[in-house]
Amino acid sequence: MLPSVEDAEGNVLAGRYQLVERAGEGGMADVWRAVTRGAAGFIRPVGVKRIKASLSHNPEFVQMFVEEARVGATLDHPNVVQLHDFGVDDWGSHYLVMEWVEGVDLGRWSKSFQDAGWHTPWHLTAAIGIEALRGLHAAHGRTDPWGKPAPAYHRDVTPGNVLIGLNGIVKLADFSLARAMDRAKITRPEMVKGKVAYLPPEMVDDSKTEPTPQSDLFSLGIVLWEILAGRRLFKQKTDLETLKSVMACEVPPLESTRPDLPAELTRTVHRALERDPQKRFRTARQMARALARVLRRVAEPTDAEPLGESVALARERLKLPPRDLPPSQLVPLRRSRPGDLLGEGDDDLRESVEIPAFPSAKD
Repeated sequence: MLPSVEDAEGNVLAGRYQLVERAGEGGMADVWRAVTRGAAGFIRPVGVKRIKASLSHNPEFVQMFVEEARVGATLDHPNVVQLHDFGVDDWGSHYLVMEWVEGVDLGRWSKSFQDAGWHTPWHLTAAIGIEALRGLHAAHGRTDPWGKPAPAYHRDVTPGNVLIGLNGIVKLADFSLARAMDRAKITRPEMVKGKVAYLPPEMVDDSKTEPTPQSDLFSLGIVLWEILAGRRLFKQKTDLETLKSVMACEVPPLESTRPDLPAELTRTVHRALERDPQKRFRTARQMARALARVLRRVAEPTDAEPLGESVALARERLKLPPRDLPPSQLVPLRRSRPGDLLGEGDDDLRESVEIPAFPSAKD
């Protein structure tokens, strides 16, 4: 373990990673926007996923987090969020350092259109789907260091895990964590909270069912259906009701909500949502090609430039800053020690402390 600088609060990890603000919270870990510091004033934005303090001494969760690091380190693709570092902080919590995608996730991108009273542009939605499928195909075709097949299945394809940068690049997040989750039964609430509505029916029918490319494609089909329709597909008031909805697998025709959609696009999405995995696309590449055929008839560009412009407009409609605050504008952090980084039962560690955004050179 690398030593931290003198800031027992834990806002600086391994003497390099300055936590700026919480960017997301999950059942196992929290994600923070952070910056990494290097020589000659070098600063770079990164994301830090830190296992919750209340779970840091649970061998099962720790092993899953370690597996996330191992698998993530071997996924090298432009459409997959890259892993930079892995470590343990002074409080015994494991953390992952990954590339920071400055933009919005697909859920917020869609919400920005809904809030304005518009449908999401279907041609851009299809383009985002193609990029996500490229990331899935790369993971499904993953090999080990000896060249043997070692596929990584996402099993957590949700709008929040599809990230779109201001540069128009689409990236899938939390790939390896979901692969590690394959070891756990879906009946464990801490493992599937908020994710049930994106599970394929075969994974609900039998928790021992192994994931396949078709299970990931079903989840992506749900995401695309929801983004195009502007509403949830299987989500109900309770997880139990949602599970029943997934098992029933009743998918309303997209054209009833969006008559403007090309027939080939709706067929592609509905094929991904077939209850029988054998009736779905055989590979992510095959589904990507089907979406690409739809876009061949579109006059509007669907490359990175218009996608990036749509992200900038989405941030504006969501009242987000045009870009994340540059490091020069970060203010000193002040919270309890280690404050929000601690879990329940850690009150004995709490006391007020002020931490500079960037420790001085003597640190």
